[in-house]
Amino acid sequence: MGNITDSELAGSLRRAVLDADPALSRYNPLSRILVFDQFNSGTHGWTELIGNHDGEGNLDTVDDHMRDFRPPQLSSCTFFDVGTHGAMTGTYALKVATRPLAGHTAVAIRRLTMAKKGLVQFETYFTYKAEAASEENGAAQQAGAGEWDGNIHPSEQQFGAFTVATDICDDRGVRYHCVARYQNTDLENRFTRRWMYPVVPEPTPREHLEGKAKLAATDDFTAPNPDDWRYFGEPQSFCYNEVPTKVNWHYLRWQLDTEKQRNVELQVNDRVYDMRDVPVPAYEERYDSLDNLLNFYVSTRTHTNVRNFLFLDSVLISVDW
Repeated sequence: MGNITDSELAGSLRRAVLDADPALSRYNPLSRILVFDQFNSGTHGWTELIGNHDGEGNLDTVDDHMRDFRPPQLSSCTFFDVGTHGAMTGTYALKVATRPLAGHTAVAIRRLTMAKKGLVQFETYFTYKAEAASEENGAAQQAGAGEWDGNIHPSEQQFGAFTVATDICDDRGVRYHCVARYQNTDLENRFTRRWMYPVVPEPTPREHLEGKAKLAATDDFTAPNPDDWRYFGEPQSFCYNEVPTKVNWHYLRWQLDTEKQRNVELQVNDRVYDMRDVPVPAYEERYDSLDNLLNFYVSTRTHTNVRNFLFLDSVLISVDW
């Protein structure tokens, strides 16, 4: 055996410690773990995103499209046919659920700050589903539902998209969003199964107040114009597993660099996408009161009048500071 350097030994010992913990061993964190949210024990700071309101606490001043992003909930993944499915580990997962309204988006956010610029990594195990049809919800009669062929279930085409994103602002007031969206279907409920990103920054409440932006309740708040989205990488299919009540969990690892203000890469199961050339547009104006902002959000968006669900088993955020 050759000589082992101190750094190599430290790395091997650290990996051994991670591997000794079944909950951590499934992840590949950077040198420092910032948060490890295991939703079987609570929501761990994930909450509904709501728009800004005035100094009198008047919620009528919240932008129309940001009034109803729905609070995330702890879910045992219970379905009409199998009962309680449970999470990947334990009973409860974090559930982000839309309303049964085409264009509705549900958003859960985790609010942090950064002590230093550098690499940041978001990891999770997730799954997504459209709501199973019933006489009460009438999902089988909604747009996107097709013929059942014994394999691909009609509900799979009724799931729109899910997004992982950040809201970052440095100590100079430079604010930007890194965004990766999985579009399962387009607005006509046709399969696309592509990863995509926006080429414009997300409209903000300040821009609305200044008369620069005005979104309707069901507009896409990340980038409302469909022409402002671009695909990256090749199409990717997931194990939906034929019906909306079978839950299979998928691994996602997303890395970005706050020093260089860019994405680095996205890994989803066995696929790794180089995102270094994906543009990250910043706001032209500077933002106050947001020094070292480091927020993460996940969202799901339905393209038909059927509820869409995003489930997270756990989340690990790590940094190289």
